[in-house]
Amino acid sequence: MKIIDLSLPIYSGMPVYPGDPECFIEPVFTLEKDNWNMHRLHINTHDGTHVNTPSHCFKNGKTISDYQVDEFQGDCILFEKLSDISHEKGVLFQEKITQTILAKLIQRRPKYIGTSITIDENIERLLLQNDFLVYENLYNLEQLPKTFYFSGVPLHIKNGDGSPVRAYAIINT
Repeated sequence: MKIIDLSLPIYSGMPVYPGDPECFIEPVFTLEKDNWNMHRLHINTHDGTHVNTPSHCFKNGKTISDYQVDEFQGDCILFEKLSDISHEKGVLFQEKITQTILAKLIQRRPKYIGTSITIDENIERLLLQNDFLVYENLYNLEQLPKTFYFSGVPLHIKNGDGSPVRAYAIINT
């Protein structure tokens, strides 16, 4: 078994979506002064590698609280062609999701969708309107085989519209 980390690191000054507040991490306690370390995170729910829920764009859309943990993981496929999209598995993209791909996603309803890039806003809205979980800013996808097990579990943010995740793939070797 091999595990591939698919998450970007979180750090002060990391890239964020244009116009979003900057991420920063500040020390609250230090070993030298307080005998322990503790930091405060100032991060947006859609920074770095993250999952979007329908409430990100829609008033009555599902939130993080509406999902069970197992819905954020499962068998997955790395997209190469339209026939790769199926209801039983998640699908990850290294390329832009086109209108043709979007139509197939809506028709076949994969478990979740993920991409290494930020999705076009109109495509993202249509995916979320159709109740998909959408991962963005996944990393290291070029290291993945065609099929693998994916996990991208969010923080348990009550009524969250999204969350940073520690995403990874498990590959049988």
